[in-house]
Amino acid sequence: MFETRKIEIGSPAIVAAVQTDPGCVREANEDSGRHISPNDPELQKRRGSLTVVADGMGGHASGEVASQMAVELITELYYADNGLAAPDALRNAVEIANQRIFAASQTSEEYAGMGTTVIALVVKDGKAFSAHVGDSRLYRFRNRALEMLTLDHSQVMEMVKHGVLTMEQARNHEDKNVILRAVGTQEAVEVEVSGDFEVGPGDTFLLCSDGLSDMLDDTEIEGILQQGGDQHSLCEALIAAAKTNGGHDNITVGLVRIADGMPAASAAVRVTRDIEVR
Repeated sequence: MFETRKIEIGSPAIVAAVQTDPGCVREANEDSGRHISPNDPELQKRRGSLTVVADGMGGHASGEVASQMAVELITELYYADNGLAAPDALRNAVEIANQRIFAASQTSEEYAGMGTTVIALVVKDGKAFSAHVGDSRLYRFRNRALEMLTLDHSQVMEMVKHGVLTMEQARNHEDKNVILRAVGTQEAVEVEVSGDFEVGPGDTFLLCSDGLSDMLDDTEIEGILQQGGDQHSLCEALIAAAKTNGGHDNITVGLVRIADGMPAASAAVRVTRDIEVR
């Protein structure tokens, strides 16, 4: 019997929740997630808040190791004082995490071939940007409408981009889980870092592993978020719906909400502590 793990924090600017569940089929949970909001005002000003979701692969033990390493290394390296601008620091953190996970995969047969997807979101100074590798996703829920902000690094998404498949066809394609890149499977990885995008009061950002997006289409996710409620209960509702639809994989959900009534330029300035799930 597995228990869903859930932690929530609140501040005058951001309310965040991260929750993970093994799903209905798999005994082990190879997903990991974390939200960091530094207490140090100077660090908060320089780096903002960071949320990471990672979906490990490579087998029971190694997938869990890869996703945990990714979450821990990315957060540690991103907040390190390396003199880099925030987007460059996030890219650098993912690239170094990739190198270290790949090196670890060479140390034993148990870890051979391990890797992980990564989706990371930074909210800083009234703006946000993301970095991702693989098919874990970032969405924005604004004015009761859901928008996907990342495109999967997958075989079927390449076909969608070239007009070969529609998004609906891609959802049901036999190769929908074939990803083209992952953190830790090769010595180097191409990290996709977005440009800045504005955030506003009431915006909610959803980070998820494919255990959610494979089980629920965007319309279903949007409908659950439209029901409202705190971030904790919305995470629960999303995971419960994914499990009702089959729950064939581990499911991890992170929700980051910009509090109502806060001007965008001051969003994510006052914060509390970090939360993590594994």
